[in-house]
Amino acid sequence: MNDMNQAASKPPTLYIEGPAFWTPTLPGWDAARAAFRGEGALADPPAKRPSPQVLAPAERRRAPDTVALALEVAAAALAGSGRNAADVPCVFTSAHGDLSINDYMCSTLASDPKGLSPTKFHNSVHNAAVGYWTIGTGCMAASNAVSAYEHSFASGLLEAAVQSACDQEPVLLVGYDTPTLGALTSVTDSRGLLAVALVIASEPGERTVAALDWSLVSEDGKAVAATPPRSEAAKSLAEINPMAQSLGLFEALAHLDDGNVGGVGSPVDLPLSATLSLRLQLRPFARG
Repeated sequence: MNDMNQAASKPPTLYIEGPAFWTPTLPGWDAARAAFRGEGALADPPAKRPSPQVLAPAERRRAPDTVALALEVAAAALAGSGRNAADVPCVFTSAHGDLSINDYMCSTLASDPKGLSPTKFHNSVHNAAVGYWTIGTGCMAASNAVSAYEHSFASGLLEAAVQSACDQEPVLLVGYDTPTLGALTSVTDSRGLLAVALVIASEPGERTVAALDWSLVSEDGKAVAATPPRSEAAKSLAEINPMAQSLGLFEALAHLDDGNVGGVGSPVDLPLSATLSLRLQLRPFARG
């Protein structure tokens, strides 16, 4: 492809608002940002699972970890963006949804089919978390649930970016995964809680934190690799679960005001497959 065609097909610049992050050792974006910059430590003892206020108290207690995680970061991202949750389309992404519940269901069906819990069943579907979100916030905008195994964060981000660029509106992206149990551990070896979120907008706003240039990159059939984590804090999370694929982007966001330190000027690559990557270039957003 020549330079003229490359320029003509270049995706439009998008804008990031409201980055949100949660894992027990870094419970919130402020804690994660400080740790990724080498200015803060991991929480000790680790935090207990979040309690999202989007849900009524009874639903909050019954909700599985996947829902609690997803709604916690979704609410934080919308609060950070200053936007009304009821108006913002959303993309929720997870490697396989709640594999712990699916392990329970498979085991129960094999041993005592009549003992299967209806409550467990309705939390087993892949769009359970986004369903709770749209009901809890009264959101009538479009919602998607994405699954792409170990490439789920990159796939969800691509979906949200394309939707925002095409529809010229902000889109909430939420990524989350939790530990697996039983036989399904052989499918996805997920060992901890990790959730991230941000709002992607087609135009800069009062709470824009970064400009985002993005493109698809294929190295002529060669294997592609994700941008490795830089900080000790991020390295400690690198194998926690499939959503750790997001760490390169969030480290880059943490270092936006550092000149060339920690990612500004360096692209972040997120593999979509063995040979195709979503390449991100973050730039500080200067107002005025």
